[in-house]
Amino acid sequence: MEKVLLLLLLLSWTITGALAGGVGLVNVTHLEMFVDKLPDMPRLQAYRIRNSFLEPGNLTIGMYEKIWKFHRDLPATRVYAYGTSRAAATVPGPTIEALQGIPTHITWENHLPSRHILSWDPTIPIPSAPSGVPTVVHLHGGVHPPTSDGHSHAWFTSNFSYVGPSFSSPTSSYPNLQDPGNLWYHDHAIGLTRVNILAGLLGAYTLRSPALESPLRLPHGPEFDRHLILFDRSFLSDGSLFINSTGNNPSIHPQWQPEYFGDALIVNGKAWPFLRVRPRRYRFRIINASNARFYRLFFSNSLTFLHLSSDSVYLSRPVPSRKFLLGPSEIADVIVNFADSPSQSVILLNDASYPFPTGDQPDEFKSSRPVARAKAAAAPPPPPTPEHRAAATRYIAMFEYESATGEPTHLYINGKPYDAPVTETPRSGTSEVWHVINLTDDNHPLHIHLGLFVVLEQRELVGVEKLKDCMMRINDVDKCRLKDHAKGRADPVPAHEKGWKNVFKMQPGFVTRILVRFAMLRSEKPYPFDAAAEPGYVYHCHILDHEDNMMMRPLKLLN
Repeated sequence: MEKVLLLLLLLSWTITGALAGGVGLVNVTHLEMFVDKLPDMPRLQAYRIRNSFLEPGNLTIGMYEKIWKFHRDLPATRVYAYGTSRAAATVPGPTIEALQGIPTHITWENHLPSRHILSWDPTIPIPSAPSGVPTVVHLHGGVHPPTSDGHSHAWFTSNFSYVGPSFSSPTSSYPNLQDPGNLWYHDHAIGLTRVNILAGLLGAYTLRSPALESPLRLPHGPEFDRHLILFDRSFLSDGSLFINSTGNNPSIHPQWQPEYFGDALIVNGKAWPFLRVRPRRYRFRIINASNARFYRLFFSNSLTFLHLSSDSVYLSRPVPSRKFLLGPSEIADVIVNFADSPSQSVILLNDASYPFPTGDQPDEFKSSRPVARAKAAAAPPPPPTPEHRAAATRYIAMFEYESATGEPTHLYINGKPYDAPVTETPRSGTSEVWHVINLTDDNHPLHIHLGLFVVLEQRELVGVEKLKDCMMRINDVDKCRLKDHAKGRADPVPAHEKGWKNVFKMQPGFVTRILVRFAMLRSEKPYPFDAAAEPGYVYHCHILDHEDNMMMRPLKLLN
């Protein structure tokens, strides 16, 4: 008998009220849930087959303004969307399907109008373009040359009327030499990432390896292997996207706010959709594409998730859970067996607080009954380099600065703005140990471009206010005696996050030790491209509002 999966992530609040001109915010409690079917985004083959041989793919994907229906009962919404044409463009954009070892070349075209559909803040660092919507595309989780990384200063407007100082070409080349796994692409323009993604510029990218993955006998095919791309949005009564245009500190930043939270939960471009499923196993590649919202996911009838990977790399063996936390930009690749469902319908729920972590931490999963298993990866990823062999040790401190009223004004890493000279210069082909010191009240999902890492320890800081006061004054971990403070409890790394990652949630008041690998996963050699070329890479908090103002730093590799 067919069962029904209703995808719903509960939110704990709703914006209501009226705005000037008689246009009000939509009270989403008046919208009926589960009336729109879960879309499956268009799929683009990122390679060619000619005379039975595989060849590199060449795609042209544009960014277009168009209208989009997020819910049956909402007016159409103006958005920015990726697609091979305006008519084909979608929110999220098409799912790009690549093959391991077969390069993909994508020419990104900007067809956006002269003015943005959302307000942006000129008091934070933004592109110098006097008109047009600056954009640049970053393939999140990709291992590729810096010229194809979507550097935040490599932006360009329509017809290349204006380009950023790091712009070189609209065509990005992705070697696809890394392990198979899940990636996503999104806008990365300096100071505009939060509004460009909010407008709709995001999509999934899947890297497959039939030789490695076929023996795993995982669910496959468009019906049983699905993406769930999650993000939250608010709407005005005319259907337009809403972002508050008044900042927390309007005399300092007239528009910027520290976090954006929408009151409607969107999955694959539809608010609270449903999906009819069969009593069998499904694979869900879940991407948190929200600006700032964390999701702590669980099923209403206690169905189990079986984690295959965290972010872009398979785990060495599958890990079960009943509830897990997904930070902004993190990816969970899971199997769900609906044959185990005790009910005819099931709701996918969320109980994470916002901003996170105001509420409780995720529950630890313990099972007293057998859980479905899957085979281990055909080629398990290698273990990390032993710490004593790391080429360098670095200390990465996260700071939040406030106005006299106690409201955030900006966020820095190591007390430095983004455009300050580079201080992180790892050598290609090496590994480093980073101690990430979170001196703020927020959980910051740290994303490192190019490099993969494993989490070694999460250690609570004691006397954190004393350490914070010292670091804010002199910013020196030795003189501030970090070792004397890093003596609190050690929080275990969740079992499904013990593999290689490109994002991890840095808890407030903790120092998190990670081992970062600046080499191909299965080789100690330098990258098979010039990773030391300009314009380099970056690392940053993936709460987009933090990244834009300016919790991001340059990363320059050396040969």
